[in-house]
Amino acid sequence: MEKQTLKAEVRTGSGKGPARQLRMRGLIPAVFYGPNKQPMNLQVAPGDVVKALKGEYLRNQLIELDFGSTKELAIVRDVASDPLSRQPLHVDFYSVALDRPVRANVPFFTVGRAKGVAEGGVLHKIFRDLPVIGPPGEIPAKIEVDVALLGMKQSVKVKDIPLPAGVTIALSPERNLVAVETKEREVVEEGDAAAAAAAAPAAKGAAPAKAAAPAKGAAPAAAAKAPAAKKK
Repeated sequence: MEKQTLKAEVRTGSGKGPARQLRMRGLIPAVFYGPNKQPMNLQVAPGDVVKALKGEYLRNQLIELDFGSTKELAIVRDVASDPLSRQPLHVDFYSVALDRPVRANVPFFTVGRAKGVAEGGVLHKIFRDLPVIGPPGEIPAKIEVDVALLGMKQSVKVKDIPLPAGVTIALSPERNLVAVETKEREVVEEGDAAAAAAAAPAAKGAAPAKAAAPAKGAAPAAAAKAPAAKKK
């Protein structure tokens, strides 16, 4: 993975007021932290952040922060964005080293049309992203698996995925990632889910069920006492 350089400056002010003034100047607050690192308040240009994260590695992109006479390797751990413009408002940079493994989420894709689907089955992709652990420079941009030869009731497990040296998926090796199931099983699973929902207790605040009406001709319940006998 090629690292990208991002210019930054050390900032002294903190809090909402200085952050607002910083954004009025076309910059945004950021923080740099990590193992054996003193947390530092920084300021960066939002356009530079967007550019750095536009590549195929997204937030797993290896970034060289350049501030003052210091250069630090980092990845973006978190970005706070404006809900309307989606422009970054604050960035967290996490310190990394090329020889120290990091944990990251990598997009997971399937390629091809499974043989089992052509036979009437349904392809289930269980994960959209896979948690991986490895050196930051070896984290892949994405993980793809070819499912063309996957037949009915066959699956791809974690142990079947080829990865770069030193990179592992943080899941059990026997965990299914993709599976081809029959449509009948899918219908049964949907039926089981519906039955479970019907058997669930009524939601709080729901009206209580009405008591069943007595059968026609049945004697009324003896709710009232019989009249006392007259004295002679």
